Amino acid sequence: MIVERTNRMSETMCTWFKPFSFIFMLSLMAPAIQAADLTMAQRDTVVRRVPGAVSKAGPYRPSRTLKNDILHTRLDVGFDWLRQHVLGSALITFKPYFFPQSTLELDAKGFDIQSVVQIDTLRRIDSLSQQSVMEPIQDQLEYTYDRRKLTIHLKRKYTRKDTLYVLINYTAKPNEQPRDEPDDHPTDKGLYFINADGLEEGKPRQIWTQGETEANSAWFPTVDAPNEKMTHDFYIRVDSTYKTLSNGLLVNSTINDDGTRTDHWKQSLPHAPYLAMLAVGDFAVVKETMPTGLELSYYVEPQYAKDAKAIFGRTPEMIAFFSNTFGIEFPWEKYAQIAVRDFTAGAMENTTATVHEEGVQADTRSLVDGNSDNVIAHELAHHWFGDLVTSEEWGQLPLNESFANYSEYLWNEYHKGNDEADWLNLQEVRQYLAEADQKQVPLIRYFYKHREDMFDSHSYAKGGRVLHMLRRYVGDDAFFLAIRRYLRNNRFGSAEINDLRREFEAVTGEDLNWFFDQWFMRPGHPVIKVEQEYAGSTGKLRLKVSQMQDTLATTVYRLPLKVDVWVNGQKNQYDVEINKARQTLEFPVSKRPDLVVFDSEAQLLGPVEHEKNRPEWVFQFYNSDKFAHKYEALTRLEGKMIDSTARHLMMRAMSDPFWKIRQVAVANFAEYDGAEFVEAERLVQSRARIDPNSQVRAEAILTLASFGDNANDPIFREALNDTSYLVVSVALDAYLIGKPGDAEEIAARFANSPNDAIVTAVANYYASLTKPEQFDWFLEKMKDMKPADKYNFLQVFGKYLIKSAPEIQRRSIPILESLARNNPAYFVRFGAYQVLGLLTDIQGVASIRKDIRSSERDAKLKEMYAQFGEF
Repeated sequence: MIVERTNRMSETMCTWFKPFSFIFMLSLMAPAIQAADLTMAQRDTVVRRVPGAVSKAGPYRPSRTLKNDILHTRLDVGFDWLRQHVLGSALITFKPYFFPQSTLELDAKGFDIQSVVQIDTLRRIDSLSQQSVMEPIQDQLEYTYDRRKLTIHLKRKYTRKDTLYVLINYTAKPNEQPRDEPDDHPTDKGLYFINADGLEEGKPRQIWTQGETEANSAWFPTVDAPNEKMTHDFYIRVDSTYKTLSNGLLVNSTINDDGTRTDHWKQSLPHAPYLAMLAVGDFAVVKETMPTGLELSYYVEPQYAKDAKAIFGRTPEMIAFFSNTFGIEFPWEKYAQIAVRDFTAGAMENTTATVHEEGVQADTRSLVDGNSDNVIAHELAHHWFGDLVTSEEWGQLPLNESFANYSEYLWNEYHKGNDEADWLNLQEVRQYLAEADQKQVPLIRYFYKHREDMFDSHSYAKGGRVLHMLRRYVGDDAFFLAIRRYLRNNRFGSAEINDLRREFEAVTGEDLNWFFDQWFMRPGHPVIKVEQEYAGSTGKLRLKVSQMQDTLATTVYRLPLKVDVWVNGQKNQYDVEINKARQTLEFPVSKRPDLVVFDSEAQLLGPVEHEKNRPEWVFQFYNSDKFAHKYEALTRLEGKMIDSTARHLMMRAMSDPFWKIRQVAVANFAEYDGAEFVEAERLVQSRARIDPNSQVRAEAILTLASFGDNANDPIFREALNDTSYLVVSVALDAYLIGKPGDAEEIAARFANSPNDAIVTAVANYYASLTKPEQFDWFLEKMKDMKPADKYNFLQVFGKYLIKSAPEIQRRSIPILESLARNNPAYFVRFGAYQVLGLLTDIQGVASIRKDIRSSERDAKLKEMYAQFGEF
C-alpha cells in the first residue's frame, strides 16, 4: 500500500528513540528477571517471547493464533445506499487448524446478525430405490457477539480432518462501528459509500473497499489476520447501470427479476482476507491482453477513457520486467487497476485488483509533466511481495513494503536509467532521515502501539534502502536468486524476517545475522564523520572514520563499502570495512589526492560528513560517475556564484545529460545579477525554450522571472503555448504578475483550463485584483479540483479573501468550515482551517476553528493542529 502521494510533481513523495527497559514475569514457577540485569540483546531475545509483555513502544504483538483455517468464503452482497449498509450472506468453509475445536471465532465489526446456521449433509437410504442419497440439512447455531467478535458454537467438537460450512446472514454498517478499543482507527470503515445520496454535484456515486490493515471484517465476517489465507466467490448485486470489480475473474453476470444485476467474481488462488476487495460505480473499462494471455483492465471515470492507456500503459512491460527480475511469472489470473474518489490511501494492492486514488487519472497532456509509474510499479510488485508471500504479522510489514518500495528503484533503473533511479534513491533517503529526526524504531517491530504505526518511512523508505545495501553487498546474482527462493518457498503463505535471512544465507553460504540484526532488528542508522590526512613523508593517505550515532541506542555498525582515491586524475578503488566506533584507514598514494570519495557506490543509509575544499568539489562534479556524488558536489557549490570556477561549473551543468542536474544549475541563477549575467541569462533562456524536460523549462522560467524586469515577457508569452501544463502555469504566473496590457485577455483565455495548476495561476492574478464578482469563479473552480490541487488553490483563495470586503469574507466562512470539517483529504481540511485563520477578526471564526480542532479524529491532522496551535 502507498499511504499517500498527494503531489507527484514534488521532489519527495514522535520522539527520539531511547533504550527502554522492560519489567516482566516469565511464569509463576520461575523467578522474576529484572530488565536491568540483561543486556539489550538479551532483553530483545527474552521479552520478545513473553506473551503480554509491554514496553514503552507498546505491547508485544504476536502473529494471530489460528484456531480454525478459513478455506473459502462465498459472499452474496447487496447495498442499501440510503442507509449505507451492506446486506450480506457469507457461507464460510473452514476446518480446525490443528487442535479440535467446538467454536468458530470470526472478526465482524458493527454487524446486525440475522442468523447463523451450520450446513451439513445427511446420508440416508431411499425407501423406494434403496439407493444412498445425500440431503442437505441446516442447523441453527448459538452464538455470542460483542459487535467485534462473533463466536459461533458448533454442534460438537471437530478435528482437523473435518471440513465445515457455516452460513451467516447479516447487515454490515461500516459507518456505525464501535470505537472504544485501543486498536480502533477512525478511518477503518472497510467499505465506503461515496456520494451515496447523489447530492454532491459533479461527484460520481461509488462504493469501494479498503481492507488493510484489518478493516475488511467491517463488511464481511472472516479471520481478519495477514497470516490467514483463503479463496472466495463474491456475488455482487448492483443496479444494472454500474460496473463492478473484485478479485479474480468475472465468471458471469445475471440480470435479476427486479432489473438489478449480480456479478460473480471468483478468486481461485488463496490470499489474505485484507486483500479482498470490491468496487462499484460508473467506470469506463479499457482492456488489453499480454502475450501470455493475461488480461489487463483499467477502470477510470468515463472522461478519462481515452487516456487510460497513457496512464497505465507501462503496466504490461512492468509485469514482464518484474516476472523476469523476481524469477516467478505474475502469479495471478488477471490484473486490474481502478481509480476511485476519496480513497483513504495513495493506492492499495488488492490481489489482482489494485485501487488508486483519483489523482492517478490525468489527461495525456498532463502526463508530459510526470506520471504515476512509481506508484503503479509499487502496487504491482506487491503482487509478489505481500500478496503471494504475506508478512505474517503487521510488525513484519517491511517484508511487504520495503520490497515494493525498492521495486520502484528497480523499475526506474531498468526503464529510465541509473541516474533516475539514484535520484529516487536520494529522495527516499531524505524522507527516512527526516522522519528519523523525531522517530527511530526497528524495521521489524515486535512491540508497537497500533498496527497503523507500521506504515511509516521506516517500513517504506528505510526498508527499500536496506535492500539496496544488501544487493550491493552480495551482488546482483545472489540477491535476485535469494529473493526468487524466498518467493518460491513461501508462495501462497506467510513469512517473517528470518525466512528472508535464511534464503540469503542458503545462496551466499554466509551467516548474515550481523546484517539483518543491525538493519532490520535495531533502530537508527550510522552517522559517519570522515577526517582526511595526507602524510607526504610516508606516502600515506589516512582516513579517520568515526561512527557518531548513539551506539547504546543503536549499535556500532559493520559497514562494508568502497573508497575511491583519485591521484593525478586516475582512480583507485578500495574495498574496506568499517566495524569500530573509531577507525583509521590507510591508503598508499604518490602525492596529495585530487579527491577521496567515501562510500563511492553511494549505497550507505546514513549521513556522511566529509569536509572537502572547493577544488575537490569541482573535481568530484566533473569526474563522478554516480549521480549522488555529482549532485552533492553541485549543491555544495550553490550560493558561490561570485567565484568564477563555481559559476562556470553551473553554466556548464545547464547542459548536463540528466535533467535534475540541469534543473539545479538553472535554479542557482535565480536573482543573479553578477558577472557574466548576459551569458548566464542567455543559457537560462535557452533552457526555457528548448530543454526536453518540462521541469527544467519551468525552472528556467521561474529563474527568468526572478530577474524582476519585463525583458523576458516574450519568452513567457511564447511559453503559454508549451505542450506542458506545468510550463504554461509558471509562464502564466510570470507573465501576469507584471500586469501587461493584455493581462485580462490572457487570464480569461486560461480561466477555464482543464488543468488545476493553470487555473491556480489565473486565481493568483485574480487575487491581486480582488474583484467581488470573481468570488463565485473561485468557488466554482475549487469545487471539482483534485485534493492536492485544492490545497494549493486554497492558499491563493486565502490571498484573495484577505484583501476582500467583509461581506465577501463572511460569505466564504460556511464554505471553508464545511471543507475543514468534512473534506475526505486531511490536508484539504487543514488548508481550509488555515484560510479560516486569516478571518479571525470576524466574530465567531475563532470559536469555529477551536471546535474544528477538537472535533478532528484523524491522527495526522490532530498532530498538526497540536503542532501549529492557534495558527
